[in-house]
Amino acid sequence: MFRTFKKTALTAVAVALLGMAAAGCNPDELDKLDELDKLDKLDSLVTTSSEPAEKLFTGTQKIDVAGVKVNVSCTGEAEKDKPVIMLMAGAGDGLDKLASLQKTLSAKHRVCSYDRPGEGASDKPKGPQTFDSAGEVLTAVLDKAAGDHPVVLAGHSLGGLLAGRYAPEHTDRVKGVVLMDATPPTMLSDMEKSIPANAKGPAGQLRAQNLAVFKGQNPELLSMPDGPVGSAGDIPVEVLKHGKEYLAAIPQYGQKLEQAWTAGQRKWLGLSSNSKLIVADKSEHYIYVDQPELAVESIERVAGQAAGGQS
Repeated sequence: MFRTFKKTALTAVAVALLGMAAAGCNPDELDKLDELDKLDKLDSLVTTSSEPAEKLFTGTQKIDVAGVKVNVSCTGEAEKDKPVIMLMAGAGDGLDKLASLQKTLSAKHRVCSYDRPGEGASDKPKGPQTFDSAGEVLTAVLDKAAGDHPVVLAGHSLGGLLAGRYAPEHTDRVKGVVLMDATPPTMLSDMEKSIPANAKGPAGQLRAQNLAVFKGQNPELLSMPDGPVGSAGDIPVEVLKHGKEYLAAIPQYGQKLEQAWTAGQRKWLGLSSNSKLIVADKSEHYIYVDQPELAVESIERVAGQAAGGQS
């Protein structure tokens, strides 16, 4: 997790920039997820649904996607015409990182999260991954976790990048998007322009590490090339951006990176004609940890709009 890496300003920035986290899981967050699963399993025994027998599971389950076991967690009850919320973690984070957010949201919604191949309790990918293959995994997860219900995607960092790439091609299912300090759609070129190739010291190391990760040297074996932001029509989209300029800690080039990150968040507004940017003034990269109430309000607002309710 982010605080695990906070030994030096540079290391913290490098981790946050990519959404990377420690491979180990936080015991407290795992306890929250276990408790959440137990409560919802118990609820499923004593509640009934007016809907036909739509078999949507509750708790944690591994599903097979082309021979790879993908770990999925779902809590809360699905309701007719109400979207299922899919939480998407950043690189290096498992679904346990989202446990507290998922528990809060599941009081009113069916909420799911998953470990992408190479992360958390999911299997390692069988080979190099692309946005297309990551999208195929997400589609399989949604088929199992949401069934025929509409979906709101809420992604942090790399999870936000994937949500932003996925939504325009799946507007039949995705009815709203919340991006929480999502990786910009042009992160590769942003990094190359912000820190020159001849940069030495920590900044040069940061540049090299980031470019390698975006070209597939990461646990997910996922290549993340730059690309234009597609349109998902007029679905509700909220883009949450960090307000504390932690990237400025990088000597000499930090301010350029902050400016590029802000510009990248504005590019995500192109996802929809019904989009808005919100600055989380008390947050660094992990907005849903630093200001959980802001993340919850945004996700619930978009879910309400997606269901035809008032904002």
